[in-house]
Amino acid sequence: MKLIIAYIQPEKLNSVKQSLYEAEVFKLSVTNALGCGQQKGYHESYRGIDMEVNLLKKVRLEIAVNEGFVDKTVQAIINGARTGNIGDGKIFVMNLEQCYRIRTGETGNEAIG
Repeated sequence: MKLIIAYIQPEKLNSVKQSLYEAEVFKLSVTNALGCGQQKGYHESYRGIDMEVNLLKKVRLEIAVNEGFVDKTVQAIINGARTGNIGDGKIFVMNLEQCYRIRTGETGNEAIG
């Protein structure tokens, strides 16, 4: 079992979801996030004062998958999120020690579905 965490551009969320659905990955959690990376933010002027905005809007996806779905899930995220520009995002794949489905009491691979 793996936990895939991806940070993507907010405007790419619909295309990433569509790509995931085509890869038969339907269960995900989506959270709004703020962050910065290689982009380093931007400057804007507010009432004549120059301000540096270095926390940019991102979307965080969390997807728990069984081993057989890791590669196709990662590839689906890349296909939906890639623009070729700095700021496209990052994907992290981590081991998931255990999973429990509250409704049925299932554990492990069966709980992920």
